[in-house]
Amino acid sequence: MTTGFAAPDPAPPAPSTRVLFTTCMDLVTTPWLDAVRRRDPAVSDLRQFDRRLRDQREDRHRADTLLTLTGGLIKDYGSR
Repeated sequence: MTTGFAAPDPAPPAPSTRVLFTTCMDLVTTPWLDAVRRRDPAVSDLRQFDRRLRDQREDRHRADTLLTLTGGLIKDYGSR
């Protein structure tokens, strides 16, 4: 997992990054996005996930990639 055209890290992801990736995939599914658009409490899940990504100390480049993916959602829906 990388941003843009960066070469992927040959090392396996940290276990905590695997959990964050799974959570990210859950958060960007259509049912969750529909809940965010309706301004349901799902927006707090997005904020909490953003904090978890920012607090991730190991495997920063992969966490930053996930932040890039979800950054637009935070920008668009995080203030609701």
